[in-house]
Amino acid sequence: MTTTRKEELEGLHPVRQSFSFGLAFAATVPGLVLRASGAHVPEALAALLFGLAIVGAAFLLSWAAEVAQLDVSAGLAIAVLAFIAVLPEYAVDMVFALKGGNAVQAFGPACHPPGAPGETACSLALANMTGANRLLIGIGWSMVVLIAWYRARVGRRPIREIRLERSHSVEVAFLGLATVYCLSLPLKHSITLVDAAVLVAIFAAYTVRVSRAPAEEPHLVGPARYLGTFSPSARRTWVVGLFLFSAGVILLCAERFADSLVSTGQELGISEFLLVQWVAPLASEAPELLVAGLYAWRLNTNAALGTLVSSKVNQWTLLVGTLPIVFALGLGGLHGLPIDPHQREELFLTAAQSFFALSLLVTLSISTTEALVLFALFWAQFVIGALVPESFGGLELVGLGFAYLVLGALVFVRDRGHIAPLARDGFRTPYRDLAEPGRAGEGS
Repeated sequence: MTTTRKEELEGLHPVRQSFSFGLAFAATVPGLVLRASGAHVPEALAALLFGLAIVGAAFLLSWAAEVAQLDVSAGLAIAVLAFIAVLPEYAVDMVFALKGGNAVQAFGPACHPPGAPGETACSLALANMTGANRLLIGIGWSMVVLIAWYRARVGRRPIREIRLERSHSVEVAFLGLATVYCLSLPLKHSITLVDAAVLVAIFAAYTVRVSRAPAEEPHLVGPARYLGTFSPSARRTWVVGLFLFSAGVILLCAERFADSLVSTGQELGISEFLLVQWVAPLASEAPELLVAGLYAWRLNTNAALGTLVSSKVNQWTLLVGTLPIVFALGLGGLHGLPIDPHQREELFLTAAQSFFALSLLVTLSISTTEALVLFALFWAQFVIGALVPESFGGLELVGLGFAYLVLGALVFVRDRGHIAPLARDGFRTPYRDLAEPGRAGEGS
């Protein structure tokens, strides 16, 4: 451990951090016991216990992933940690995608027994994905800016925007590539294996590009920072153990959590679609949002927003791209994951939100006003949905999606001079040049 590292880790509170680890482990126990015993409990309680288990495991996984960066090469870290980052979302989505494939095999394109109530498994797979993507931007990105604004205001250092370092042009450029492609998905009747190949290829290209970045000392916070003080052998043992334990908990509880959410909705008369779209992603996104919030609280805004932008790239490529693959495995054929009219509207809104968010990052910065607009538009879907009659048939989602597109187009026009330099930096400029200060594209 270097002197710099020792100094960085001074002032830790081992008891507090140990308590955090213990709390995360404890959260997994009831779900694991319920899973192992097979006891029958009310579906709402089962959903709560399995959801808590996934939240606890996701926190442990997040901390282990942060600390692992101390011991693995940059290229390996990027490839492995990117998958780990989407594992909680992927596990739940995988359950619905597999069930969707099985349902289509059994009941045909309807993906549902004739006359059966509730949403189809195909619809729920896309619900979880769209919810996770919209939460990350609508809550995560705006939260980082607003927390930083508040902290700077308290410290009498007012800020009007937060900026990303020039090296983050890579994430923004690949997010743009994925967003442009995903805007075509609502125009289709299914997400096919061709779509999967394109999105996974974008993720692979992104991984290769980012793997060329110079190794950097990771910024560890909270329990991950405490784990980083361990000796190398103890640290590696803990990291591997946390990976195995967390992945095991998620895989054991994901299916029961998904089934319990659906059953809870049916029993209580609550839309299972809404439960899967918003409750499940909240459970899996909680650690990531907390870590980003801690970075923002410490005014390390580059790490805070950069982490969430990178996660958006992973979700918009790897997560979306693997859904039709898992569906095809469940189906035992090569047909794509069906997109029903409701899901087409949800996909359109998700892609449109990504387009608007991307436009804000063309300058590698987001202002407090832009963050408030992101936050307000995210909540507008719920307010409008509560006010608009069901007879509108989802037109309110389409309208909100077009609002995102129009706003995004206006921002792109305003900042059009930044687009070409950003693309050049993101796809071509060597990382050694990206380390130089300046606007995206300068000096390349």
